[in-house]
Amino acid sequence: MQIIKKYGEQIKKNVDANPKKALNMIKLGLDYENIRTKVFPDKGLPRAYQKLNHMAVNSTLKALKCPEKSVWTNIFTPVEIIQCFGLNPISLECLSSFISGFQCEDYFIDYAENSGIAPTLCSYHKNFIGAVDSGVLPKPVFSVTTSMVCDGNINTFRYLTEKHQIAEYMLDIPHEYSIEAESYVVEQLKEMIVMLEEKFQMKLDMNELKETLKRENESKAYYKQFLKEQIDRYYPNTLTMNLFMLFATHLNIGTKEALDFFQLLAKDIKKYPKSNGTSLFWVHLFPYYQETLKSYFNCNEDYQIKACDLNLDYMEELDIEHPLETLAKKMILNIYNGSFERKVELVSQLVKEYKSDALIHFCHWGCKQSSGGVMLLKEEMKKLGVPMLILDGDGMDRRNSHDGQIKTRLEAFLEMIETGKDDIDDRLCV
Repeated sequence: MQIIKKYGEQIKKNVDANPKKALNMIKLGLDYENIRTKVFPDKGLPRAYQKLNHMAVNSTLKALKCPEKSVWTNIFTPVEIIQCFGLNPISLECLSSFISGFQCEDYFIDYAENSGIAPTLCSYHKNFIGAVDSGVLPKPVFSVTTSMVCDGNINTFRYLTEKHQIAEYMLDIPHEYSIEAESYVVEQLKEMIVMLEEKFQMKLDMNELKETLKRENESKAYYKQFLKEQIDRYYPNTLTMNLFMLFATHLNIGTKEALDFFQLLAKDIKKYPKSNGTSLFWVHLFPYYQETLKSYFNCNEDYQIKACDLNLDYMEELDIEHPLETLAKKMILNIYNGSFERKVELVSQLVKEYKSDALIHFCHWGCKQSSGGVMLLKEEMKKLGVPMLILDGDGMDRRNSHDGQIKTRLEAFLEMIETGKDDIDDRLCV
């Protein structure tokens, strides 16, 4: 970690005078990690997560090395269409996380704030804005985002695409499903496709899109098999691998690479032993750098995070014969779209289905969606008799991480689970 910190300091020192050199240092670091994860994977991780680790690093590296083939997205963008144009979708959130991995997020967050960006904006967005405006992150060839979930997405994407002259499309997603709402989104998808066809001088191959959706359905089926097997098995993972699952379930979903990963995941889990450890369901983002959380949840059979709602936000089978309609439906009925009650209902269902012993909700600083609805989820968990811990923190900015407070609350929570005290919810969910 000290090596990474020193390397990050060198990156920050080069930003003002030579942003291209700072970018080259980031690419060099990712090049090294890309080779390492492929040739010398972490032996402490199962084979499937070794594959996932490489997938995440390689996808990010491609976005930085080949910006002319990259598209900025959020994690809810219909990447299946983008992939059919031979483009590499990469989300704002994931790029920000990798910058944070170099421990440079403080510099870029301050850069954004000093240029007039509101301090109350989500740190993922400020980090991203600072990295782009400073000249470090290269411009993509296109940009697509949705109006779903995050109230900062539209403004952040609009600000950057207008300032840096990037072609973009913004999908307006209704909160409730109806045939009219589906048709409204389908028309937008058609407009977006026309823009992509004109820009890249090629027609979208609908048969290729159908094949992509077929692979997505297969991937989800394997993922469900894995989650069912994992109910009473120990399959080692880490906070970082939980975060990287977004590459498989969202940014790369429908690719052959993602399908291979899910196939391996479903097969590999059967080799692992039965476990009586505490099974935890995680809600929202992962502060992957947080030391106390890493000490308890990285490859620990006693306490294992077995699923996260972000990776299970829409698990219905897609209608391959009606690709645009099914992608519209996927966005409208996503658990993160519409009222928070939709999320509460599905999380409750998942907690029961995967027999979770307890639930942890991480409220990321600056995210109004998570902080605003968490008490509704608390009430539902109380009805189900499922212990729930609410942790406040920052998934991106280390300066906003209160390790002492998190350590005290988490250890008390885990102790109460083991002793079976009934007042756990009221005492810790405040």
